[in-house]
Amino acid sequence: MDGHVSDVSAVLRDTFGFSEFRGRQQEIIERTVAGNDSVVLMPTGGGKSLCYQIPSIAMRGVGIVVSPLIALMQDQVDALRLLGVSAAFWNSSLSAAQASNVRRDLLRGDLDLLYVAPERLMLPDFLDTLEQVAAGPGVALFAIDEAHCVSQWGHDFRPEYLRLSELRGRFPHTPRIALTATADAVTRHEIHDRLGLESAEEFVSSFDRPNIRYTVEIKDDPKRQLLAFLRDVAGRDGEAGIVYCLSRKKTEQTAEWLRAAGFDAEVYHAGLDQETRRRVQQRFRRDDGVIVVATIAFGMGIDKPDVRFVAHLDLPKSLEAYYQETGRAGRDGEPAEAWMAYGLADVVQQGSFIAGSDGSAEHKRVDQIKLDAILGYAEAAGCRRQILLNYFGEQSAACGNCDTCLTPPELWDATVASQKALSAVVRTGQRFGAGHIISVLRGERTPRMEGLGHDQLPTFGVGADLSADEWRGVLRQLVARGVLHPDPSAMGALQLTDAATPILKGTTTVELRRASAKAPAGRQKRVAGAAGPAAAVSSADEDLFEALRAVRKELAAADGVPAFVVLADKALREIAATRPRDLAQLLEVNGIGPVKAERYGSQFLAVVAQE
Repeated sequence: MDGHVSDVSAVLRDTFGFSEFRGRQQEIIERTVAGNDSVVLMPTGGGKSLCYQIPSIAMRGVGIVVSPLIALMQDQVDALRLLGVSAAFWNSSLSAAQASNVRRDLLRGDLDLLYVAPERLMLPDFLDTLEQVAAGPGVALFAIDEAHCVSQWGHDFRPEYLRLSELRGRFPHTPRIALTATADAVTRHEIHDRLGLESAEEFVSSFDRPNIRYTVEIKDDPKRQLLAFLRDVAGRDGEAGIVYCLSRKKTEQTAEWLRAAGFDAEVYHAGLDQETRRRVQQRFRRDDGVIVVATIAFGMGIDKPDVRFVAHLDLPKSLEAYYQETGRAGRDGEPAEAWMAYGLADVVQQGSFIAGSDGSAEHKRVDQIKLDAILGYAEAAGCRRQILLNYFGEQSAACGNCDTCLTPPELWDATVASQKALSAVVRTGQRFGAGHIISVLRGERTPRMEGLGHDQLPTFGVGADLSADEWRGVLRQLVARGVLHPDPSAMGALQLTDAATPILKGTTTVELRRASAKAPAGRQKRVAGAAGPAAAVSSADEDLFEALRAVRKELAAADGVPAFVVLADKALREIAATRPRDLAQLLEVNGIGPVKAERYGSQFLAVVAQE
């Protein structure tokens, strides 16, 4: 094993330009090199790709990487080729002649890595070709990326992933490594079970992404709130980001509105033709400062490390979805923002989706549990990161880098207010939504109310001491706590659950967050590789970084690749801070190996020399 370790360490240094492994990368790589199976759960940006790329380069034969999206294959292969690695992909974007060339290289043993979609991998002809390769130059490993796609409970379920278990029977001596950034306990079990990886060792890294700041705002004027977020934090200096919306129509309206406000915004959803989607993906990967307004159809497989923010204008349906979507920000380790605006209407809408789905009763029950979990997160009074990590089975201290840590919400004894709200729901027959209940509580007569006689109820006007916004906060938080349930079959009518009984009886107290219009304090200025609260950086270093960034953009355009493929922002910042004067010093920068130093070193050194 010692020989293997030195080999993979040399690949890490000489090919990828890194001096040491991160976290448990070395353990995972050693296990794969030894011919054993693994399941790897590592957060986005944690270095999952190296866990299969390094063994594929170090071992005899080709590493077969199962990847769900063409865009991801293109980026990975572009990046590997710039490092001098023999890599290719085989998918529907290739012409017959190109596919024939890849097959030829594969059979000759000329490839270190080959990226394929699961549908193509499991075609009989393709499997036959792989068996020829296995008998000749060899198949080093199978890497199953985005392995959570095997989960039938998940939001990214892909039925074609279920067939990947057949690899064990056809290639019994080839190690398999399944990787994902998003998996709760149920999904982990499915990965082991459905991929035939029962005996695989599981490597679970921390799910924490300390460089991401989490912020949740209650919807008031979503357009105004999003614009304030973008101008205050996320939209400066031509930074890239993603804005998620629930519907196609909303993505189009939001993008149009952002363009009118001066932002470079694109639309992405499944209803667009393939060429338009490809163009948007390409622009997002290769141009600076593009904001993509999208449904969840956009994101998985977008391997762009310098996404500086992810915003949600609608509540995601689960914490897994939220974690995965926000995880597309800050993959380079630089500070990033995860911002969300949500309101009670989101809860009603998501509940309607669950009720109207074709899923079984059990599937709907699980979906409701997942929705309850993200409601608890959205209404948290304590550290949001603690709640998020705890959902994935990880304990942590308060982070100091989310809105509730930076500006702790004020709590108040809302027991009496909760009793009034619950009584109003009961006395109106549990057939009305929040707006009607608030009007009853505040004593605001409406024609509909008078026709129903609700202005004569004992609860009419008992809550005049609280504003409509304060009552919305009470009702929303009672829903989040499972005390009230909006019935999707009755237009979101609020109904009591069993948890309401002790509150009405006065045997339990209720403490809620006080509604506040204040924006979260302590928002950071992004600088020099800071994770969490910002670190100091000199203006001279910042100027040099921008000059290096401009040269990188030119080099990337000349090579026809995204800028981050040439060099990551983190490497540019290290160059700006250390100011190397020759190639030997440049090779000391993390992320620069011999191939990149030879290809780009003189151009970057010339920029440093001018300072």
